[in-house]
Amino acid sequence: MHSNIDFVRQSLNVHLFFARIMKEHSFFLEIGFMPKDTNFIKRADDFRRAFDRLLGEVIFLSNGVVSPEILQSGEVVTPYTLKAEEVTSFYTGIKIPTELTRAEAELSGTNYIVKDPSLERKVFMLNQRAMDLITGLIQFKTIILSNVLSCKMFTVNYPLLIEHIRREAELYLRIIKKIQSRESIDIEREALEQEAFWNRIMAEHAKFIRGLLDPTENELINTANDFGNEFDRLTKEAKAALDMTVSPKQVTDDSLEATKRIRDFKEQGTQGLLECKIRSIIIPLLGDHVLREANHYLRLLKTYQRYVFI
Repeated sequence: MHSNIDFVRQSLNVHLFFARIMKEHSFFLEIGFMPKDTNFIKRADDFRRAFDRLLGEVIFLSNGVVSPEILQSGEVVTPYTLKAEEVTSFYTGIKIPTELTRAEAELSGTNYIVKDPSLERKVFMLNQRAMDLITGLIQFKTIILSNVLSCKMFTVNYPLLIEHIRREAELYLRIIKKIQSRESIDIEREALEQEAFWNRIMAEHAKFIRGLLDPTENELINTANDFGNEFDRLTKEAKAALDMTVSPKQVTDDSLEATKRIRDFKEQGTQGLLECKIRSIIIPLLGDHVLREANHYLRLLKTYQRYVFI
């Protein structure tokens, strides 16, 4: 059971990371459609704006409430987020509300919050609205994927990318549902499930990067390919740990080391994109987006290392 304070903090912690991820997914879909698919462009834009509003509300409720470690982890914003948004906005002509990023950079966290029934009610209502919105986005991604796979639509996004971002939305929905229903969680099983999930995500990031780099970027392509293979192996290990055929602690330690390295690779890549030093078809905001996801996973792994698989 969650205490009321845990309920508020956990909800806001999750939304601060995931609401931004969802608004960016909507943006990546929006810029990937063909000019003829105006309905889809508009729907993606509507979702993007809806998640902007949700994130704005989350930021408003989060100050002085969320965990300091969330704000310090680099999963909410990084030193590159603002610049990545500005450059991406310049390239696409789509206005990205950078005031949200500035407000997030100013947030302060605390480990001591006072019980506030009105805040709890607001967060409960926020969770309800978020669940409806995420459900709608999952359905939208499902329609796009189905259209692409049946050759009814062309988009510049890989089919795997559409499937990948749908999986992340499904995880977000599952977490908020659990928090909202005050469900007790088997922390060890949850940790291993998250490791299997995020190792697969990291493997796919590496493969997307590999495929979006210019063919002349041989060194970066090879590095990305190696990460793809390494995280494929770690995904299998995490699944084996769920069946208790491999030591969970070993998987966590191995995943942590690999995630530190891919995080550094993504950081250098984001810097390279912003400094116009890498030949690719990677929009800079995608670089920062995958960097934040690595930072999020690193925080989870460090938590599991400290409290679960000691």
